[in-house]
Amino acid sequence: MNSKVTRISIFFIVICALSVGLVFSSSRTDTDSVDNMSKVYMFDVGQGDSFFIETKNGKQMLIDGGKDATVLTELAKVMPWNDKSIDIVLATHPDADHIGGLDEVLKRYKVDMFLTSEVGGETAEYKGLMEIVEEKKIPSFFVRFGMKFDFSDSEYFLVLFPDRDVVGWETNTGSVVGKFVSGHRSMLFTGDSPAPIEQYLAKSVPELLDVDILKLGHHGSRTSTTAAYFKTTTPSLALISAGKNNSYGHPHKEVLDLLKQFNIPYISTQASGTVLLQTDGLRWYK
Repeated sequence: MNSKVTRISIFFIVICALSVGLVFSSSRTDTDSVDNMSKVYMFDVGQGDSFFIETKNGKQMLIDGGKDATVLTELAKVMPWNDKSIDIVLATHPDADHIGGLDEVLKRYKVDMFLTSEVGGETAEYKGLMEIVEEKKIPSFFVRFGMKFDFSDSEYFLVLFPDRDVVGWETNTGSVVGKFVSGHRSMLFTGDSPAPIEQYLAKSVPELLDVDILKLGHHGSRTSTTAAYFKTTTPSLALISAGKNNSYGHPHKEVLDLLKQFNIPYISTQASGTVLLQTDGLRWYK
C-alpha cells in the first residue's frame, strides 16, 4: 500500500453478543415501511464477491466488486440514477475476483472512504486500484480488529480480522472479516478467509461471531467454513457467491453436506442471481 494510505491506531472494543432469536419473513406486510428497512444485496457478479449495504438512513457500503465491471450494472439496478456517491468501499483482499470491478466503481462514483487489508498485493489489478485511490485522494485506511464504522446509533460495521500486521501473508489468509449489525440483526462477511482463521476467531472472539446470516468464505470452498465455525456462528441462513459452472467446483460438496448436517438453508447467486435481504432491525425479510 502506498504512503497515501493512513495507518490508524485502534482500540479494542468489547461488544455484548446479541441474544434475541432470528425471525425470517418471506415478504413485507402492508404495515412495514420500505423506509424503515436496511438492505443487503448479494450481487450476481459471476465467480467473485460483491455485496452492497444500504442502511435505513441511506448510508451505503460496497464490500468487494467482483472480477470485472459487472458490478456497475448491478449498482445501477439498485441505486437511483442521480446517486453518484458511496460512503464506504471495502476491498476484503487484493484477489482479482474481489477487486477487479472496483477500479471502475472508484472512477464513476464519489467514494468517501476506502478500506482494505494490509496484506497488500503485487498484481496489476491491485496496483491499478491503489493508483486510483491515490489520484482521487480518497481517504483510505488499513483495517484492524475493533474498528467500528457507525452508520447510525443502531447500525454499524465492525472489523473482526485482521488483528495484527498481515503484510506479506497469503492474500486469502489476510482477508478482512467483518460484521454488519442493524438493531438486533447481524450478518458476517468473510471474504476468502480460510479455515485456520475461522478457527482462530472462534477461539478468540466467539461472542462476536454469533450472527444471523453467514456469507460463506471463499465461495463455498472446502478450504473454509468448517463444522466448528457453524457451531460458533450459529447462522440461520448462509449465502454463497459463486459463478455458474465455475472451474473450481464451488460450492464444494463437503460444504453443502455440512449445511445439510446443521440444517442451515442457503441462497446462492448460482441459483438465484442477485439476492436482496432486508431488515427492520428485528426481522430479516428475504
